[in-house]
Amino acid sequence: MKIGILGAGGIAVTMATTLRGMKAAGDDVELYAVGARDAARAAKLAADFGFEKSYGSYEELVSDPELELVYVATPHSHHCEHTKLCLTHGKNVLCEKAFAANTAQAEEMIKMAEDKGLLLTEAIWTRYMPMRQTIDEIVASGVIGKITSLSANLGYVIHHVERIMDPALAGGALLDLTVYPINFALMVFGDQIARTDAMCVKTPTGVDGQDTVVFTYQDGRMANLYTTVYAQTDRRGIINGDKGFIQIENINDYEEINIYDLDRKIIATYQAPEQITGYEYEVRAAMKAVKEGKKECQEMPHVETIKVMKIMDGIRAKYGIVYPFER
Repeated sequence: MKIGILGAGGIAVTMATTLRGMKAAGDDVELYAVGARDAARAAKLAADFGFEKSYGSYEELVSDPELELVYVATPHSHHCEHTKLCLTHGKNVLCEKAFAANTAQAEEMIKMAEDKGLLLTEAIWTRYMPMRQTIDEIVASGVIGKITSLSANLGYVIHHVERIMDPALAGGALLDLTVYPINFALMVFGDQIARTDAMCVKTPTGVDGQDTVVFTYQDGRMANLYTTVYAQTDRRGIINGDKGFIQIENINDYEEINIYDLDRKIIATYQAPEQITGYEYEVRAAMKAVKEGKKECQEMPHVETIKVMKIMDGIRAKYGIVYPFER
């Protein structure tokens, strides 16, 4: 399948690394084209990773008649615009998370894809990884008994990154980091949330720098979520039960799962499988869906994407944060 990358930033480099590794591993992947606003950046990325073509504009990229699947790798603020550009030109889209800046944009993107009969799916890699299924199986096994709560955190020292601090680029912790603990909670506990409490510490630019979010579920379970752009955290997810607890190392790129009993002794360990970058799972899912004529991926269906966007809109409303382009 001929795949292109729209954008040439850091995450585009990760995807290029992934696609090159997939090709070497025998996947039906063609490193076809890179498009960016800067022709030199696009050409360099294409040359570095062996893409067949490069374009100095997004319009040129999506106008290529041979291109079959586009990975949108631009900032959150531009996902809607660039996804619609791809769809207008008949291209299937794998759009990086957060899927959009708000629910209205996400709904517009999905409706357009459905109307055109094209695949559109959100590239939130933790939904596609094999370890996600492992977590589901462990929870369902009842090994830690009745589960009453979970916690998840994610933090990196990224406050110096321009797009993270820029309101015009939908910056802040919420769309970049908090989206992962939110997805973790939904994957483990589902969406029957009775109440959402949220607070943040704002940056000098007016976006959220640190978030604390608590979901209280209708059955009394609670999910405690924390993120920060100012510090490195342990990135762990903990699922608590009356017979023990499950500890997931790195909710943003599952590394290892340990199960503990009531004496806090490890009774089982699961290691993540060898991987290229971890992005390969979302690419394979998107390719499979395109080949099968599907318009969404079962790992992250449109309804789940909309759920997450609505939750994040609600949290941001509590923060009182409105992006400039929403005014």
